[in-house]
Amino acid sequence: MLDENKTRDYDWWLLTLIVAICTIGVLEIYSATHASGPAGLHMKQLRWIGLGAVMMLLVSRIDYHLILDQAPALYVFGVSALAAVLFFGERRFGAKRWLSFLGQILQVSELVKLIIIIVLARFFAEVRSDQLSLGDLIKAGALAGVPLGLILLQPDLGTALVLMPLLVVGAFLAGLQWKHAAAIALIGILMLPVGWHVLKPYQKDRITAFLSPEDDPKGSGYQLLQSKIAVGSGGFNGKGFGNGSQNQLGFVPVRYSDFILAAWAEEQGFRGVVLALGLYLALLLRLVQNAQRAKDRAGMFLVMGVAAALGFHVLVNVAMVIGYMPVTGIPLPLMSYGGSATLFVFLAMGLVMNVRLRRFVN
Repeated sequence: MLDENKTRDYDWWLLTLIVAICTIGVLEIYSATHASGPAGLHMKQLRWIGLGAVMMLLVSRIDYHLILDQAPALYVFGVSALAAVLFFGERRFGAKRWLSFLGQILQVSELVKLIIIIVLARFFAEVRSDQLSLGDLIKAGALAGVPLGLILLQPDLGTALVLMPLLVVGAFLAGLQWKHAAAIALIGILMLPVGWHVLKPYQKDRITAFLSPEDDPKGSGYQLLQSKIAVGSGGFNGKGFGNGSQNQLGFVPVRYSDFILAAWAEEQGFRGVVLALGLYLALLLRLVQNAQRAKDRAGMFLVMGVAAALGFHVLVNVAMVIGYMPVTGIPLPLMSYGGSATLFVFLAMGLVMNVRLRRFVN
């Protein structure tokens, strides 16, 4: 049983980093929306952050071993919820990704990411060999593959891709053999043509636009070009809070969500981007440190799963904003506006705090 007086054992450095990133996000959401249609989103984001903080506290108080014990039930629930989305989900922008719950529209796949972190952590923790067998690797792939396939059917390529680093990092830490890794990489390369034909037309457009956005500057290449213009126009010092022309005039697409880093870069410049990315780097390093200090393999896999998910989010979003990866719709954790995504991060941080609080508990 966790001593209720161990509040001091919370990772206050990690909490400080979370608060700092959330503060930057809320300020930039306000700057990006205060003079336009979605004005007031920063207040909604504050409410999501408040709810997330409460849920983080609650999750941190439940022994993570009890949570891991419920992994099979959570997995069934997650897969069932994803299936329900395909039948009963709300369609927006040509995709079914949301379910209505208690008057709110929630993206189910965000919750499923957390469930897969838990499921894979339990699975890999129960592997009793220094090397992951081919059978175990196939089983882990199937566990991640079922929800990944359901998410692709929504369709939501970006969120589906987030499940891959959870599997890869977990398998690597569990003892992935190089011959298996090489075989998987070869199969992946051979499957690329098949994957291309499976993609939706708009997904193909995003890839071709990434390779040459100048060919269609008012169509498929618009988002990337405007984002790169905003980033470049910020220079070293930026144009100042609320003064970014690309941001304030609405040229940057979804500037309060997927492209919030472009809006931040225009207004705060290179030094502002360094600050933001420095905070993310410190956050990820702190997660790795907590994983190293976990009392058992299960705790280590949980924390590293969270680190893999957040690291992938940051890497892909930043690369997308500066034109080094196709537009995938992956938000920047804690900075981008979004209720479901914000709750996912706070719940994940609750698991991290959970593991940290019990690192000395017998």
